[in-house]
Amino acid sequence: MNYRHAFHAGNFADVMKHALLCRILLHLGRKEAPYRFIDTHAGIGLYDLGGDEASRTGEWRDGIGRLDEPLDEEAETLLAPYRHALAEVRARYGPSSYPGSPLVARELMRRQDRAILVEKHPEDAALLASTAQAARAGKVLPMDGWTALGSLVPPRERRGLVLVDPPYEELDELARGAGRLARAHRKWPTGILALWYPVKREREVEAALARFVEIAAPAPSTALRLELRLEPADDARLTGSGLLVVNPPWTLQGEAEILLGALAERLGRRRPSCRIEWLGGGAAPLGAGA
Repeated sequence: MNYRHAFHAGNFADVMKHALLCRILLHLGRKEAPYRFIDTHAGIGLYDLGGDEASRTGEWRDGIGRLDEPLDEEAETLLAPYRHALAEVRARYGPSSYPGSPLVARELMRRQDRAILVEKHPEDAALLASTAQAARAGKVLPMDGWTALGSLVPPRERRGLVLVDPPYEELDELARGAGRLARAHRKWPTGILALWYPVKREREVEAALARFVEIAAPAPSTALRLELRLEPADDARLTGSGLLVVNPPWTLQGEAEILLGALAERLGRRRPSCRIEWLGGGAAPLGAGA
């Protein structure tokens, strides 16, 4: 409950998460049938990169701040929906604005699609409700995100995406979160579920993903592991960012190889890399720009 994303908005992890979020929602929108977007830890929805919190850390400067120049043509084409969402939000709220996942999703969603935005912190939930109402971004539920994950799936539409992006303030939250994601997958076998996670301690990440495979069995091959690493993990600092996507769009693996490779090359520090593989076996880690 002490975590405030305003200090980290627009950093490299946000860029990765939101760029991939756009690719998934774009895929869902290719069918006429409506879908449901559920954000279990939605935050306040809108951030000011010129504000006190973001200025204190300056993390955005090494994230979205390094994307002023375009990437290579292939990666830039895949990044275009994310850039469009960012441009729309900045046109509406000001040039230093940065959208959280609710407003990024809002720019990709169609009139027939529905969003449920969940936020536990009372003050943040109130801010999110105000922003979401003004932006027509979806319904806000002031409740615990993990409770929401268990109770809101499957949605009425039977199509959609659940984004799980917790603050990771509690011990073993990554392992427990992976287990909860696996249980949600068993309740909604056809839904797309995405769990964001930090890459700090290598063993912690591996243990959490192994727990997901164990609980989700016998079908772990439905989950795609996507990681952007700015430098090798050192057990102390945030050196990478991961997204575990259950039932990913069939195009996502190839798109991630291009996007994450280009982002690793642009945002990386020391020996950057990306890792793209199916749980239970798959491709070896890819180097920057691969």
